[in-house]
Amino acid sequence: MSTSIDAVLSTAVSSGSVPNIVALAADDEGVIYEGSAGPVTAGTVFRIASMTKVVCTVAALQQRERGALDFGAPVEDYCPEFAAVRVLDGFENGKPVLRAPATRATVKQLVTHTAGLTYGFWNATIDRWQRETGIGDVFATPLVADPGTRFEYGISTDWLGKVVEAAAGRPLDGYLTDNVFAPLDMKDTTFLRTDDQRRRSVPVHDRTPDGGWVATDIDWDQHPSYFSGGHGLYCTPRDFLRIQRMLLGEGSLGGASILSPASVREAFTNQIGELDFPALIRTADPVASCDYAAGPGLKWGWGLQLTTHDQPGRRSAGSGGWAGIFNTFFWVDPAARITAAVYTQSRPFLDPDVLRTYAAFEDALYASRR
Repeated sequence: MSTSIDAVLSTAVSSGSVPNIVALAADDEGVIYEGSAGPVTAGTVFRIASMTKVVCTVAALQQRERGALDFGAPVEDYCPEFAAVRVLDGFENGKPVLRAPATRATVKQLVTHTAGLTYGFWNATIDRWQRETGIGDVFATPLVADPGTRFEYGISTDWLGKVVEAAAGRPLDGYLTDNVFAPLDMKDTTFLRTDDQRRRSVPVHDRTPDGGWVATDIDWDQHPSYFSGGHGLYCTPRDFLRIQRMLLGEGSLGGASILSPASVREAFTNQIGELDFPALIRTADPVASCDYAAGPGLKWGWGLQLTTHDQPGRRSAGSGGWAGIFNTFFWVDPAARITAAVYTQSRPFLDPDVLRTYAAFEDALYASRR
C-alpha cells in the first residue's frame, strides 16, 4: 500500500499540485497508512477550519444524550438573541430588504444547515450584504431562506457552538477539551496554540498567477471574541484521525466512549429528508473557494456529507465526511470499515489540482485493499 500512496503524495508536491501534503488511513485494527510530502508530517499542526463542525456536532449530540439539549427546540430557547435574526429578501434601491422568518429555526436545523444561514463566499446575496453593510459579526448575519426550506451550508454551526455552551453551561473550548479531546487523547487539538504548536504549524499558501504557491499570514485570531463551533480549531492529522476512528467505532475508541452507537448511526443517516446537498454551489469569492460541483444525490447527516451510492473503486454508499476551507478532507466508510484523510494548507478551496490529488489518494487506498 505505502509505495503507491507515497507516489501520489510525492508527485503532488513535485508537480506543484499542492504545496505540502499529509495523508492517513485507519481500519478497525488501527492506523494502516501514514505518509507526507513537503515540509509537513502527521504531527504538523493544521488549521482544520470547517472540520471543526463535526467536533461541535459531537458535542451537541453529547448534550442531547445527557438530556440537556432538545434538537427539536427553537434556537432562541438556548440563544434568545437568535430571535432577532431576519431573512434577507434581496435589495431595493440599494438597501437590504429584511423580514421576519416564516418559522422559528430549530437546533436540528442548525445541525443540518437547513436553518437558512450561509457563508458569503458561497452565496452572492450574503456576500453583497457583507460588502455593502460592512458588518462582520457572524451573529448579525441574516438568513437567506426560511428555516427548513433548503440546504444552505454556512454559519449555522457557529450558532450551534453557542447553543452547546448554553446547554452545557460553560465555554465551548473547555467543554470540548474535557469531553472530546481529553477522552480521545487528542493532545494537539486546540483553539489557542502553545508556542510549540505554533512552531509545528504550516502556513496557508495561496496560488500565484504562474500556478505556483506563496505562503501567507492567514491565521485564526488568538484573542477571539468567541470560540467558533464552525471553524477555528488547530489539529494534527494524527489527532483528528482519532475522531474519525471514534466514528468508525460507533462512538468509542480504545477505552473511551464519548457517543452512543445510536447517535453515531444517526450521524450517517439522512437528516435532511427530501432536501438535497446542492449539486453545484457557485463561488462568490474565487480567492477563497472554487465552485463546488458536488454532483447529485448527496445528503447530510449529523455533521457529515453523506454518499448515497457506491463509488466504484472508492468509498461506499453510507460513507460520511467533510472538509476545511484550507483543503483538508476526511471521510469515514462504515461499510468498508475504513477511514482516511488528506491535509494541505492552501487556497482556493477545491482547487482542481488539490481535488485530483485527493481522488488519486482515495483510488490508491481502496486499490490496496482489494
